[in-house]
Amino acid sequence: MRKVYPSNLTADQFELLTPLLPTESKRGRPRTTSLWDILNGIFYVLCEGCTWRGLPGDFPAWQTVYTYFRRWKQDGTWLTMHDRLYLATRRLEGRDASPSELIVDSQSVQSATMIAQAVGHDAGKKTNGRKRHLTVDTLGLVLRVLVTAASVPERDGAKQVLTQVHQLGNRVKRVHTVWVDGGYKGVKFYDWAILILHWVIEVVLRPKEVKGFVLLKKRWVVERTFGWWNWCRRLSKDYELLPETSEAFLYIAMIRIMVRRLA
Repeated sequence: MRKVYPSNLTADQFELLTPLLPTESKRGRPRTTSLWDILNGIFYVLCEGCTWRGLPGDFPAWQTVYTYFRRWKQDGTWLTMHDRLYLATRRLEGRDASPSELIVDSQSVQSATMIAQAVGHDAGKKTNGRKRHLTVDTLGLVLRVLVTAASVPERDGAKQVLTQVHQLGNRVKRVHTVWVDGGYKGVKFYDWAILILHWVIEVVLRPKEVKGFVLLKKRWVVERTFGWWNWCRRLSKDYELLPETSEAFLYIAMIRIMVRRLA
């Protein structure tokens, strides 16, 4: 009897994802591995934080699971799946397909010792590694994420990730305001957002006279999203050789959250 892991998809969840997966190619040998097992293997790596080679034996061979993960990263399947589930989750919450407000923040994480590409030092956070630049809506759902060296300034990363969001076109047609913290202050950044994106930057600062935890307007939403990622041990550090792989795992983490809500 095959062991059931907490990270496994239920039958309803897999049925929801099935139409979003690429159809089997007519070339080559017929597929003999269950995509349900493949997805469960990928979610296991994400949640438990093990290496690909460390996959338990009741999953398909780790080489097979990794090949599907890598293929779907390269052909855009993960991002397409994420975007489709994003729209469905907003509909479930009774929201318009396009958000009207966004929140931007960054998270610096330590990189694993064997990682050398796109690695830098964040002097403010005193972290050697990479930085996750994140754009979410007011539900905390991710629109786009960008992984860079930790040395990349917040405003530079925000420009890149907001440009990706802006390129979504009608899917963000109602956006008018982007909420940020004090690390994004700067007239040039404000002007860029208004002239290029036609969005207004609103800075939320922590009250100087208040000590301890403070719930900041709008800003708490993105912090909650960072908290969701704590359930995925693979995201505790940046273990990926390529920043694009790190981005793929972040989208997969959101896919898991959204599919659990929808099914």
